[in-house]
Amino acid sequence: ATVSRNLNRFSTFVKSGGEAFVLGEASGFVKDGDKLCVVLGPRGPEWQENPYPFQCSIEDPTKQTKFKGMKSYIAYKLVPSHTGQQVHRRYKHFDWLYGRLAEKFPVISVPHLPEKQATGRFEEDFISKRRKGLAWWMDHMCSHPVLAQCDAFQHFLTCPSTDEKAWKQGKRKAEKDEMVGANFFLTISVPTGPGASLDLQEVESQVDGFKAFTKKMDESALQLNHTANEFARKQVTGFKKEYQKVGHSFKCLSQAFELDQQAFSAGLNQAIAFTAEAYDAIGDLFADQPRQDLDPVMDLLALYQGHLANFPDIIHVQKGALTKVKESKRHVEEGKMELQKAEGIQERCNIISFATLAEINHFHKIRVRDFKSQMQHFLQQQILFFQKVTQKLEEALHKYDSV
Repeated sequence: ATVSRNLNRFSTFVKSGGEAFVLGEASGFVKDGDKLCVVLGPRGPEWQENPYPFQCSIEDPTKQTKFKGMKSYIAYKLVPSHTGQQVHRRYKHFDWLYGRLAEKFPVISVPHLPEKQATGRFEEDFISKRRKGLAWWMDHMCSHPVLAQCDAFQHFLTCPSTDEKAWKQGKRKAEKDEMVGANFFLTISVPTGPGASLDLQEVESQVDGFKAFTKKMDESALQLNHTANEFARKQVTGFKKEYQKVGHSFKCLSQAFELDQQAFSAGLNQAIAFTAEAYDAIGDLFADQPRQDLDPVMDLLALYQGHLANFPDIIHVQKGALTKVKESKRHVEEGKMELQKAEGIQERCNIISFATLAEINHFHKIRVRDFKSQMQHFLQQQILFFQKVTQKLEEALHKYDSV
């Protein structure tokens, strides 16, 4: 007897190659450069750190043309810190890379790219927003111990923009990668020896806990995004309009007072006119503020909503592997399967479990880093904003001192 197959060929467990791997059907030669190591850290399984960490900036989006000006596109300047050599990439290059990595790494959350847009692609606001989204994407790629060292990603970062032949060769090599599907799981090396085995019930409990966490985080991120979007809209339109309405009313009052023509009231008229200008300026401050504080928060939420959309499939692969282990144990008890075969299934399920827990740990680590820094930025910008408002009001107040 064998462990039953999943007849749904569209199941993530089947499509990812997870099922074939767990059932012992994967066979490929793993080169040293392809090995991915999971180690035991203080928080449990973790991806082995990249020994040569680097960052990559994305700057200067510029409009370029080809086919004698018939086709236009935006190119972004990338400067990886480990080479210092700049390259230029279009959105379609990012899109190609994302597709390759999402297919190759079924138990790793490859961050989603900012969405495509057919119209308004060359508008300044859209280009600026996309660059910020790509910068977040790049940061998450460089921060991931596995993705950062992947050959396809390194080709994307280092192949000279002018060498079309080298680009196509690297692209073809990535597209012919044999370590995908079931063979990908062969590349994962996990801790062995005493204290390195995983308790299946504990793994299941941890994964279920993370599943509940991601569901709740997704709901709250969606709610915060909606609230921030609505608040930003009110600041740009409503708040600006209301403050400027107050300013206009003060201006009308000062104009009325000017009809008085008395010399001793000139100071008061000027002070009220200055107050009107202060309120007008405060209206502009409200309209400009979301770019400084709320927009960056929404950019971060967009990136994390992409990650959260990836995890149901990652969890599905791990759950599928656990199901096969339970089936094999039952078959051993019923005398329908040899113990050695069941142990092989459990061993391969452990590899998927180690990788899944390592990815969960990485997600939490990077989440704490990102939200700490973004919330600090948000509150610093809020404080600066209210200091500017206070300064405007204090300037207006002092105009009355000499009246």
